[in-house]
Amino acid sequence: MSFSTHTSIIEHFSSIPDPRLNRRKRHKLGDIFFITLCAAICGANDWVAVEMFGKSRKDWFTELLDLENGIPSHDTFGNVFAVIDTQLFSECFSHWVASLVELSDKNIIAIDGKCLRRSMDKASNKSALYMVSAWATENQLVLAQQKVDEKSNEITAIPKLLLQLDISGAVVTMDAMGCQKKVAQQIITQKGDYMLSLKGNQGNLHEDVTLFFESEQTMPEVGHESYDVGHGRTEVRTVRASSKIDWLKERNPHWIGLKSIVAVTAKRECNNKCSEETRYFISSLDATNPQYLGHVVRSHWGIENNLHWVLDYAFQEDDQRTRMGNSAANMSIIRHIALNLLKSDKTAKVGVKNKRLKAGWDNNYLMSVLLSLNKKRP
Repeated sequence: MSFSTHTSIIEHFSSIPDPRLNRRKRHKLGDIFFITLCAAICGANDWVAVEMFGKSRKDWFTELLDLENGIPSHDTFGNVFAVIDTQLFSECFSHWVASLVELSDKNIIAIDGKCLRRSMDKASNKSALYMVSAWATENQLVLAQQKVDEKSNEITAIPKLLLQLDISGAVVTMDAMGCQKKVAQQIITQKGDYMLSLKGNQGNLHEDVTLFFESEQTMPEVGHESYDVGHGRTEVRTVRASSKIDWLKERNPHWIGLKSIVAVTAKRECNNKCSEETRYFISSLDATNPQYLGHVVRSHWGIENNLHWVLDYAFQEDDQRTRMGNSAANMSIIRHIALNLLKSDKTAKVGVKNKRLKAGWDNNYLMSVLLSLNKKRP
């Protein structure tokens, strides 16, 4: 039973060169990748667990992969992923997703970074790894990720991440870190739209927008109000927006594509305590549909709730101590692949954490998960 008859995942990653010396290649790179992916889907979070899982399913893997030298050791898994080129791995990942997923028109793509806290190695003077991810909010899938270079930040990683994506017709959302002129220009050049959170890092622009919405003479009428009640909390969200910003564009001519400014005010009441917060945004969308603008703003937080939180809760990512070479970044990509496959499977009506358990118990379900993205899905 050939593996190629079941899934094409390995084919999308076959362009990654094998960095090992020929005399030390006792196991095929594709086999190492596939065993690691299956182990990650089924609950393994480190190299020892990957080896243990592989040995527990040795007969199954041998049938699929025709293994000649058995299951690799945990050192082999760790050493191989430590030297695989992370940039090529990331690009192969984004090509794989793009080949299998059709994004809906005006899809909202949230971009945000996450720190892998335990990847820091003080002994080697190595800082914690930071990965920036692109999340399709409607498809509920990771589209791509980009490692942040050491001694750098998200600002340098975001343009590289955008180049991996087809954002034509999509709306890209980012927090204040991504609110940069060059980022806005790149999004427009790639035929997308943007909604960027505006804070003090853009001093004059932030001040101008804040004064506009706070002034009684210029403050737009309420565009849209929504209500959220539950868990003892009541929240009223008010969206105000304006496209009458020629004055702002004259003062800030380098913001390519700027069409509107948006203010979202959230008034919360919980346990008889009230709070109010207003956040400001700049956008290449016009202001004719404030309800949609509010939807775009709120959708951005899906990357926190449905990606970052799930990685920490279901995959225990913040507790992982993988550190050698590129292994932390490459294992992060493996987790993203596993998460996409688990989220795409609709046969088990449980959360990601319990899907991992089910896949670990049931070979048929594991194969179902591996095949869950084999057809393009909207």
